[in-house]
Amino acid sequence: MASDQIHPALKAMKPIAQGIAATFGKNCEVVLHDLSEPSSSLIFKAGSVTNREIGAPVTNLVLEALQRYGDATEDLIGYLNRTKDGKVLKSSTIFIRDNSGKIIGCLCINFDLTEFQLAKNILEDFCQLKDLAEAGFERTQEQFARDINEVVDNVVENVLQELGKPVPVMTKEEKVKAVEMLDDRGIFLVKGAVDVVAQALAVSKYTIYNYLEEARALKGNRRAVL
Repeated sequence: MASDQIHPALKAMKPIAQGIAATFGKNCEVVLHDLSEPSSSLIFKAGSVTNREIGAPVTNLVLEALQRYGDATEDLIGYLNRTKDGKVLKSSTIFIRDNSGKIIGCLCINFDLTEFQLAKNILEDFCQLKDLAEAGFERTQEQFARDINEVVDNVVENVLQELGKPVPVMTKEEKVKAVEMLDDRGIFLVKGAVDVVAQALAVSKYTIYNYLEEARALKGNRRAVL
């Protein structure tokens, strides 16, 4: 189609199409269709994603949209598309009207997402996380301390918070429970932890040894019953 036969509204879209393609780079193709000649409607292209040339026909999607809705056809924005050679596209079709509202053409943007989809899949796989609860650590939040004393202090504080009762009003049984919970969390594997726990529960370290023995005996009995 000769340049002087192209509707001014379509001509005005050429620099816009060029600008969009230049902005989004090699993965972007922007084409203009003159719908007065559906069999050879492609009159301008910037970028190349679908491997079409000037004079290519209108797409079946545009034909179907016009058949269904005529000049009331709405723009189609950001829809999934695929090429015959397997490219995954994000496409938009924007209809261009004359002063009377008649659709005379369309500006179509095709962005090749194939590389992005691959990166997305890699990132999704890398970012998959497992909950500690799945491994049996429902009440544990890993903490990154500067020294072992901070680790011990944090675990003791967390256990006392879970029990939800001030130490001065705790019964012996509750303190035994606290020691059992601390034992379950491995706190007594740390040298000097008994002294820290004794101070926190306001008892002697020998009492802590007794509580620990009692807690382990109770646990053994519960396992035996199970």
